[in-house]
Amino acid sequence: MDFTSVNQLNQKYQKHDSTNFVYGTAGFRTLASTLCPVLFRLGMLANLRSRKLNSKIIGGMITASHNPFPDNGIKLVEPLGEMLTFSWEEYATKMANAMTAEKLISVIKEIVTLENIDVNCTANVVVARDTRPSGLKLAEAFIEGVKVLHGNVKDYGVLTTPQLHYLVRCLNTSDSASFYGSPTEDGYYQKLSDAFKTIVDGQKKISPLYVDAANGVGAKALSSLSKVIGSQHFDCYIANAEISKPEKLNFQCGADYVKLEQTGPFGLEIKPNMRCCSLDGDADRIVYFYVNNDNVFKLLDGDKIATLSAWFLIDLIKKSGVKINGRELKIGLVQTAYANGSATQYATKSLKVPVVFTETGVKHLHHEALKYDIGIYFEANGHGTVLFSESAIKAFRDEKGEYHFSSIKSKNESQIKALRILVSFSQLINQAVGDALSDMLLVEAILTLTQTTLESWDSAYKNLPNLQVKVKVTDKNIFKAIKADTELAEPAEVQKFINNQVKNYSRARCFVRPSGTEDVVRIYSEALTQPENEKLSKAVCEYIRLQFGNIESESFEKSDGAVSITRNVSNVQHRGLKIKYNGKLLNSCNQIGVWVQINNRSTGTKTKSIINGETEIFSPSDDPLDEYLVGKDKNEKWDVQLAFVDINGNWDSKLGQNYHFSF
Repeated sequence: MDFTSVNQLNQKYQKHDSTNFVYGTAGFRTLASTLCPVLFRLGMLANLRSRKLNSKIIGGMITASHNPFPDNGIKLVEPLGEMLTFSWEEYATKMANAMTAEKLISVIKEIVTLENIDVNCTANVVVARDTRPSGLKLAEAFIEGVKVLHGNVKDYGVLTTPQLHYLVRCLNTSDSASFYGSPTEDGYYQKLSDAFKTIVDGQKKISPLYVDAANGVGAKALSSLSKVIGSQHFDCYIANAEISKPEKLNFQCGADYVKLEQTGPFGLEIKPNMRCCSLDGDADRIVYFYVNNDNVFKLLDGDKIATLSAWFLIDLIKKSGVKINGRELKIGLVQTAYANGSATQYATKSLKVPVVFTETGVKHLHHEALKYDIGIYFEANGHGTVLFSESAIKAFRDEKGEYHFSSIKSKNESQIKALRILVSFSQLINQAVGDALSDMLLVEAILTLTQTTLESWDSAYKNLPNLQVKVKVTDKNIFKAIKADTELAEPAEVQKFINNQVKNYSRARCFVRPSGTEDVVRIYSEALTQPENEKLSKAVCEYIRLQFGNIESESFEKSDGAVSITRNVSNVQHRGLKIKYNGKLLNSCNQIGVWVQINNRSTGTKTKSIINGETEIFSPSDDPLDEYLVGKDKNEKWDVQLAFVDINGNWDSKLGQNYHFSF
């Protein structure tokens, strides 16, 4: 293998800083401006992975999903549309962090040796990207990485993440008995359309669906898909479809926003009886929602989609009478710790479906779902799908692809219809990966066949009140989650604090885990009542923020010419400072916090601290600071600058502004 070109191109894609990239649950994901060297290296890794698999086609998807538009990322796709195999994630991390050409070449040689790769084998790679402006430049870096090791690469341009997974699976099965579909974007639309129309043909069409497309690539894809299906079978209205304005991507809209904020997206006015759903930025997540007649917002998340799917498929399998070697089909539901406790209880006790928990991340759920004849997996955030095993598919059809009735006791019309619908569902649902558009049609098909409203669907069980909060910390890597993310092994004191808090509330649970995609920890809580849940969430959130917090300040308008402070990474209280807010000492762990930078003008020394908030929120119109005492030596000259922060560690200009004092 000739590495001359690697030396040359590495100068163009030199890694200039010591940032440690880790290939996580969603591949690499961070600020796009830092990623060109990473994309170049991942192009080379995709080349090696293809050679390892005897020239199978490997995919590269450039996206940051639900993240804001300045971010981007890359994840590699296996031949059948799966996530990159676990054992190669370490290689991805090593290559991404190779600082020099020599180190990079050394890692490549190590992979070739350890994996026994035939370097004479041809490498075949495909790549696509979402609508982020940074995607084009990153795609160029990835393509150069594939080509520098003499691989073949095809750029499919702008696609949803599930479309790229679909294409990879189609390309790798085109000449096999497990042919998945036409390996084109149009082929994707046609496959979903044909299956959906077969299922709903002759049924009464339900009311229109209002879709929040997160101002992302899903808007483009859904527009094309709905035209192929036709309005006689499916009506939808697309909101938040401004893909030409990248700054609007996922901004106050999209599945992640709706799920976390428990409210409708901006850009879509929701009225009672409207059926609504939200996609995320790359269209691999979906959640449904509506407002009831009392104008109360109601969310139907991934848990609701999973249990709806299980409820319907159990009944459909029973009606079809299909069996595998004389036995009933095994259906299972895979969840994560984020699944609402009521959803799990409904699945196990009412539906009698076995439920298995895995670590967070669809790659874990997908792997577990493969163990069933029909494996249903959804994260609460709306990312998931339904997998049909090869044995199940064979039970539906014979070797010629015709309907297979050998396992059906009597060939009555209702059984034949049920089997035909079951076959169509296996074609409608994306078998490669969670797909918002495919999942949307899954839900629409079930609701059409059963003539079920969103309110009726929602009434199957009542979610326990729950909250998800993100807290910035100085080092998320010190948080070690165990038992499918439900507990922390480290720091032990955090888990002890959580356990003591949970004891105080009914049907309560809470867990903390480091994010795989952001520099934060995620805190999930649920309890029997909303007030109890809010108290639990607040207590754990404040504890972590105060013990491990990393608060970054924002610029504020200042009337006194104070210099903008851009960053604070310490939460060690400055012992020589006392500040009163409306005459009360800021010393408790409630409501607001004050960020303080103190500058000793005599020595030039600066110290930074956080002082905990007062028990009440005071209006900025009140006297903001009427008592202060700075420093142990009253004769020294000091400057003090303050800014206000809310309970979650976010700067809030409504609570105050920066003040600058000299002493």
